[in-house]
Amino acid sequence: MRNRNNITSIGLAGLEGYKVEVETSISSGLPAFIIVGLPDSSVQESRERVRVVLKNIGFEFPLKRILVNLAPADTRKEGPIYDLPIALGILEASGQLEGIPKDCVFVGELSLEGSLRPVRGMLPIALSARKHGAKEIFVPKDSAAEAALVRGITVYPAEHVSEIVEHLQGINEIKRAGEYAAKEDEETYHDFSDVKGQPGMRRALEVAVSGAHNILLCGMAGSGKSMMAKRIPSILPPMSMDEMIESTAVHSIAGMTGKAAPLLPHRPFRAPHHSVSSAGIAGGGKSLRPGEMSLAHNGVLFLDEFPEFRREVMESLRQPIEDGRLTITRASGSVTYPSDFMLVCAMNPCKCGWYGHPSGKCECSCDSVKNYRGRISGPIMDRIDIYVEAPPVDYEELTSKGENEPSSAIRERVMIAREVQLSRQGTVNARMSHEMIEAHCGIDEESGKLMRAAYEKFSLSARAYNRILKVARTVADMAGSVDIGFAHLAEAIRYRNPHG
Repeated sequence: MRNRNNITSIGLAGLEGYKVEVETSISSGLPAFIIVGLPDSSVQESRERVRVVLKNIGFEFPLKRILVNLAPADTRKEGPIYDLPIALGILEASGQLEGIPKDCVFVGELSLEGSLRPVRGMLPIALSARKHGAKEIFVPKDSAAEAALVRGITVYPAEHVSEIVEHLQGINEIKRAGEYAAKEDEETYHDFSDVKGQPGMRRALEVAVSGAHNILLCGMAGSGKSMMAKRIPSILPPMSMDEMIESTAVHSIAGMTGKAAPLLPHRPFRAPHHSVSSAGIAGGGKSLRPGEMSLAHNGVLFLDEFPEFRREVMESLRQPIEDGRLTITRASGSVTYPSDFMLVCAMNPCKCGWYGHPSGKCECSCDSVKNYRGRISGPIMDRIDIYVEAPPVDYEELTSKGENEPSSAIRERVMIAREVQLSRQGTVNARMSHEMIEAHCGIDEESGKLMRAAYEKFSLSARAYNRILKVARTVADMAGSVDIGFAHLAEAIRYRNPHG
């Protein structure tokens, strides 16, 4: 009889997984069941679940001193995912089970009757298991499709812990999970063909999506800002498999994936309400879950009624916009999530929403309008690539029966522009580094004079200068031009905020 053993599991710190050795020792002495290695309360509760499960499936729970150490002991362990390895460790250490391979990973929460419940964060767990050299991983059946997204590791799905025991005993082998086959695109979106008028805003949105540039739509109430923003998903290019895995991993940590939808097939479009908290937008909480900025990774973060968001929420956008990642640091630890998103904002020109309307119904004072727009700080406005104002839609445009351009046509142009960018520099224009700007955003002497005039007139920052060049590069790509021309640069300058 063995009185000690090691079972391998995986812990998570954000998206990064780490190997956890579940060490079990059974010795003489007064009966006790102790778990050490910085377990949280949910891990401590495993003692009662495992005790009941082993009895319910016909095994003996040793009435001895049981010590379970979750190594490394200096890293906090969270969640009920260690139920399965703890139960198997006790069975092996007590001599009731033999032959557990050392290159296998075991993850799963147990119900009192022994069934395995789905696990949050299964995709990053499986990725980490492969990274640490595991050949096989045993997971709950409802989480198997997500684990099967990872190539190079054999996934064994189980509904009940007794299935795993019988597999390890060589009685009944568990059938391996097959590779997940992505389903055909069944997503339906609102179409741009529904939009009446607003050619300027349509053009600005196409430029923004083509280069993944941040954009702010400003217009009177009912001018179509939110309507058009919500149609952006219909013109976004498809994600690559690597992007799908990245985005799905974040959603998996947040518990937003499952058996029916293990893979995120479309670019995320997140639209939190303006009452969202700082933790809701940036992430955090006791378990340091991802927030809206990370859930929008590889997609769009849409903030409607932008000035109504809390100041600290708006300011929290600054670092992720620049770096494409977000580090959350709390007393319980520090984790980093990817947060590479396209920011789309919409706002009214004033508090009442009617400033500048021909009817004159706005009664806001100049100071009131200035204060309202001043809720968006200069550093945030400096990170907005495109600012466009939406005029009210006139009656003739609204009642016109002509056909408007559909999203499919716009999306085709966007995909062509994106392909040009990826072929040239390996990333979209909005993510160009300084070296890439130097190499691909050169302008001639005439365009240089225009840029100098704009730089001095609008008191632009160095960041704004580079962002204008990136937008101009996108406009040129959409026009099929190898070089940035005067007209391309002029359009990019026109998109800068005239009130910034």
